[in-house]
Amino acid sequence: MKTLIKLALVAIVANATWHLFVVYSAHYKFKDAVQYAAQTRGKKTDEDLRQEVIYIATQAELPIDEEHLVVRRVDGTLTTVDTTYTRTVELFPGFTYQWPFLVHVDAYTKVGLVAK
Repeated sequence: MKTLIKLALVAIVANATWHLFVVYSAHYKFKDAVQYAAQTRGKKTDEDLRQEVIYIATQAELPIDEEHLVVRRVDGTLTTVDTTYTRTVELFPGFTYQWPFLVHVDAYTKVGLVAK
């Protein structure tokens, strides 16, 4: 009986770990793609970059609310991208949790760099 309880607990922890890995993996891939887009923005406007970030989120199937997405060029070389979103994570079969994510990217670009 003790062995069954231990196996059940291991299965529960493994399940939660796997589900968290999946959402965090998608989060970090998205953040890396946004970082790259900001670094290679070239002469794109803030709105152009914003639309690119929305496209990246759509491709990754991330529920980004466009109202919470802020893209701005701080000076000639620094771009910041900020957004938040929430993913539903099943930590235990039948038990879900709304897991919040924050994305903040600071990217430096050479002045006059043209994106390819």
